[in-house]
Amino acid sequence: MMNILKNLPKRERNLMTDPLWYRTAVFYEVMVRAFHDSDGDGIGDLRGLIKRLDYLAWLGVDALWLPPIYPSPLRDGGYDVADYRAIDPRYGTMADFEELIAEVHKRGMRITIDLVMNHSSDQHPWFQASRTDPDGPYGDYYVWSDTDQKWANARIIFTDHETSNWAWDSVREQFYWHRFYHHQPDLNFENPKVQQEMMDIARFWLEKGIDGFRLDAVPYLFEDDSNGGENDPRTHEYLRRFRAMVDAEFPGRVLLAEANQPPEEAAAYFGTEEEPECHLCFHFPVMPRIFYSIKAQDATKLREILHATPVPPAKGQWSTFLRNHDELTLEMVTDQERRQMFEWYAPHPQMKANVGIRRRLAPLLDNSRHAMELAHALILSLPGTPCLYYGDEIGMGDNVWLPDRDGVRTPMQWTPDRNAGFSRADPGALNLPVVQSLLHHYNGVNVESSLMQPTSLLFWLRRFLTSRAQHPAFADGGYADVPSSESSVFSFLRTHPEESVLVAMNFSTNQCSTLLDLPDFAGRTVKTIVSNTPFQDVGDDGKLRLTFGPHSFYWLVIAHD
Repeated sequence: MMNILKNLPKRERNLMTDPLWYRTAVFYEVMVRAFHDSDGDGIGDLRGLIKRLDYLAWLGVDALWLPPIYPSPLRDGGYDVADYRAIDPRYGTMADFEELIAEVHKRGMRITIDLVMNHSSDQHPWFQASRTDPDGPYGDYYVWSDTDQKWANARIIFTDHETSNWAWDSVREQFYWHRFYHHQPDLNFENPKVQQEMMDIARFWLEKGIDGFRLDAVPYLFEDDSNGGENDPRTHEYLRRFRAMVDAEFPGRVLLAEANQPPEEAAAYFGTEEEPECHLCFHFPVMPRIFYSIKAQDATKLREILHATPVPPAKGQWSTFLRNHDELTLEMVTDQERRQMFEWYAPHPQMKANVGIRRRLAPLLDNSRHAMELAHALILSLPGTPCLYYGDEIGMGDNVWLPDRDGVRTPMQWTPDRNAGFSRADPGALNLPVVQSLLHHYNGVNVESSLMQPTSLLFWLRRFLTSRAQHPAFADGGYADVPSSESSVFSFLRTHPEESVLVAMNFSTNQCSTLLDLPDFAGRTVKTIVSNTPFQDVGDDGKLRLTFGPHSFYWLVIAHD
């Protein structure tokens, strides 16, 4: 497979000298233990990822995001951290990680990792010391109480597994607070030592050369019943100090907030231009409405949430995504929308997890090539920094019969050979089994096969990533909705001093035609972006008629005078 890549055009883009690189970048989430196994133990590792960097550079992604690679009991995919300053031996050594950073940078890409700020594993030495020695140096590192009645207004996040945010510890004979699983006790950010520990941990990894962090579960750092245990003002005050440290000591590095909140509350994690917090924030509310609009064949819900989305500060940026390592969360939709989406996308109970749906992109969209192209074209053209999920570029399937969210974390499918080319281990020794469903079997869905087909989804996505990088309107352009007479048509303008781009999409499975009103562009020349071929010009009356096939779309650049 790598021989095929050697004969294909190389990447020309390099973001290493741009301090605002995150605004024009496309991120790619890669789970190390699921990507490539270099030593045959059935677990993906850092050296395996290094081996596959040429593929990612060829694809055209600009930055990697690695979920936790710290030592962990792995009861929650590594988000239960047992040591914040080490690499899990299953993935390799610190020297391997340092080599990975160097190799990523050599290819003109960036690398970010998770910083799990809110909680640790109950196996972390801090927690073990806290429970056995309440008066010792770590006694106040976690949130303890004699009662489990405090902060009763805080919602339970993992409703499938937990009935309370408190758990009893028989050693300390007190309750401890946990917003997620009971084996993930929350750190006590009211303790200044904990605040300093997290800053020092960040320094440790930034000094290694990483380009930033995804800040996991940041809305929950401080507890207060008046706000349901989320978005406490003290959390924002701490993040402002955290950002100030990063800017002063490590300029050019970024912070990406995971804040699954309504748009106004999520936007607060940008801070302000005078007092910034995070450079990027995931746009959780827009994601489920993309899927809702596709199935409803109506763009209304998507338009509404975008209208309700605040514009970030000048250097801030939303981050858009379709899927990731978690369930497709439905926390930010109405009860009626949630019921409808469960009916559409999770007809079997095994497809549900917590308040969401644990399926990959291709199965969610019924393996429709047109729908997958539409969804990718949308997040690549909406305002924000897109984040892709490993395997979605080839239409990988999932395994809903695996526990929790493991069904969307199966090994990357590289070849039609044993273990999908992920590992040379005995198949029974794999960290998770490769997908063998009839529709998404690794024999047919893999990178090698996709590289042999110029019409594959992989090649299609690469072409659109290349085109996106060539048009500044996508990264830095303004956004304006363009009304359509058809509710299934979603159209908008991305305007930039150098160009204006019209994006128009048909969410319907039927053909349709619409007349768009573009009075500011009357008589202008129009070209398609990917092929750079002439399109019909905007009429002298400012009208442009578009005709769509099912789930089809246009990316059109409109000439400036």
